[in-house]
Amino acid sequence: MSEANTSEETAKPRGRRRFQRGGISIQSKLLIMLLGVSLVSSIVVGAIGFINGRQSLHDAAVDQLITIRSMRAAEAIEAIDDAKETAALNSRNLSAQNMSLALNTAFDELQAQELTSEQQAELDAYYADTYIPELEGRAGEDYGATAFIPESNAGRYLQLQYTTGNRDFDADYDELLTRNDVGDGTSYSAAAGRYGDYFSRLIEHVGYEDALLLNLEGDVVFSAYKGIDLGANLNTGPYRDTAFAETYRETIATNSVDAIGMTDFERWIPSLNIPAMWVVSPVGNDDRITGAIAFQLSIDQINDVMTGNEQWKAQGLGDTGEVYLVGRDDLMRSNARRLIENPDTYAQMIINGGVAPSIAERVAEIKGTVLLQPVNTFAVAEAQAGRSGTVVGRDFMGGDSVTAYAPLEVEGLDWVVIARIDTAEALAPVTEFTRNVLLSLLGIMLGVALLSLLLAQIFTRPIHRLVGAVHKIAEGDLDVQVPQGSRDEFGDLGSAFNDMASSLRIKQDLIEEQQKENEKLLHTLMPESVANRYKQGDEAISEAHENVSVVFAELVGFDDYARGLTGEQEIGQLNTLMRGFDEAAEKTGVEKVRTLHGGYLASSGMAIPRVDNVRRSVDFARHLVEVVERFNVQNGTSIALRAGVDTGTVTSGLVARTTLAYDLWGDAVNLAYRVRSVTGEPGIYVSQTVRDRTLELVDYVEAGTVESQGRTETVWKVA
Repeated sequence: MSEANTSEETAKPRGRRRFQRGGISIQSKLLIMLLGVSLVSSIVVGAIGFINGRQSLHDAAVDQLITIRSMRAAEAIEAIDDAKETAALNSRNLSAQNMSLALNTAFDELQAQELTSEQQAELDAYYADTYIPELEGRAGEDYGATAFIPESNAGRYLQLQYTTGNRDFDADYDELLTRNDVGDGTSYSAAAGRYGDYFSRLIEHVGYEDALLLNLEGDVVFSAYKGIDLGANLNTGPYRDTAFAETYRETIATNSVDAIGMTDFERWIPSLNIPAMWVVSPVGNDDRITGAIAFQLSIDQINDVMTGNEQWKAQGLGDTGEVYLVGRDDLMRSNARRLIENPDTYAQMIINGGVAPSIAERVAEIKGTVLLQPVNTFAVAEAQAGRSGTVVGRDFMGGDSVTAYAPLEVEGLDWVVIARIDTAEALAPVTEFTRNVLLSLLGIMLGVALLSLLLAQIFTRPIHRLVGAVHKIAEGDLDVQVPQGSRDEFGDLGSAFNDMASSLRIKQDLIEEQQKENEKLLHTLMPESVANRYKQGDEAISEAHENVSVVFAELVGFDDYARGLTGEQEIGQLNTLMRGFDEAAEKTGVEKVRTLHGGYLASSGMAIPRVDNVRRSVDFARHLVEVVERFNVQNGTSIALRAGVDTGTVTSGLVARTTLAYDLWGDAVNLAYRVRSVTGEPGIYVSQTVRDRTLELVDYVEAGTVESQGRTETVWKVA
């Protein structure tokens, strides 16, 4: 007894030394945690947490602003690109081409239509009494009464017939859209009535502010809203120096229907000096262009994108944040948030920020900042220099803001995108965090008492993980792994568990792979329905099938060809033919039953009942002939094929030979076998029944007769 105890005590230290680790024991770790947490927790939380947390919150606020800026910029670019693409598509279709040709011709015919003195007086009166006073009232500038009257006879005539009808500028413009045929009997009125609806639909469905059709000489031959730009000439008229006219000329000069031009915002006199942005696309096809279509983009489209449909707060910009666009001239290209939310006090805000009172009053009057509100800030200058970044400092209203800036990458537009939010609001989480940290430090010491309980849970956590992993293994989840971070007994146990799970998974994968191979092999020997019964334990399996077509085909001359081949070459060539036969079976929808050396047995309508199984069988036989012919061409051989086709009742099942085999038998199989050799010549031979059911699809010639079930059966050969 004493010797045994001594031996046992001697053995234990060896085991400990054999599994000795370099890490600290669990008991030591627990003691260190209890002492360390109580001594340094306040220092760690108070110092590192405060410093890192404050910086993280600051960075998060800036990152959020950058993200919003990037999203708005991407949406603006997408909207502009969509406008370009839509304009290009709408200018290339047949309606636009026909409209351009018809209205160009009609416009040229109107050049001979001179206005009478009474008509000229009426047109002059429209400008002097109606349009110019309205323009001066809205633009705040003086204009000549005849400055915008077209030079051409056609232009003046069109404005008399169409433009002068717009005498109430605050009325609904829908009537102007549909007022195309004025009933004056001219070819222009007829063409406008016929094709004008195309422009109306574009305005209504796409949302353009206006749409113009121009010829190659710069004449505006049609306008959706029939404004004073109708009939004007962009090359010689009052708008020749506009960005729109320049873009039109550059686009037409390409002589390509694929060209697309876009302007920056500019004040457009025909729209009562409202900022306008144009997309110009040539009309025509690959052979020639006949003019151009110009679409006026709505300011509201840009504003909706940049303001997020005025949902600033819901989209992370709080109470003061906004995103806006600025052009190379340091003027806004979208509306400011504070103007939208506080129109009555906005003028005074920007005056306090250094904006001239006249500009501030004009902004408040028209309730828009596009091409009016100057933004002369460091962020704008940096973005215009091609740089992206963030800055904390003065904004365009004189306040202190966190600003994220970047250039807007749009071809043809020199814009920058600015996202800003008041510094006090952006950094509010940092201030709140500072207060919370100070309050939290007071409660840390109280938490030390509870920490001991938490440490007990931490101590047992590896055990819980192992137990959970074992349950998953028991449920069949062999992919489970446990962390091996610790260098103690739990780490050793976790490593051993992971090794065991990996071994089980490998073995399971091998078993499943073998099962898949067995399943695949079984399905190559017999149909799926028979295979399923065989797997369930049935050994004597047979099934009777009615209305099944059978094809029995054999190669003629393959043995003679194979005498000059090695055994490996013979098998390779035979496999090539059989793969071709299998592909033909799959293509025509027949089922392979079995293959023999130089033979092939297939059926149609057995595994899957088919109304047209006879036709499919004949088609299959013809495809087999094509496979053999391709083989002959590729290999320089003269192999032929004899095939017999019959239809009727068959029986399929497993045949217990020395090895298990799936076979097909019955009268239809026997007759298909017999008719194939009625003449001994290659070809496709069918029974009388098959011939009768496919007579309208296939040409046959009589080949002979065979005896079947005590009667003479006529055999037919596919011609």
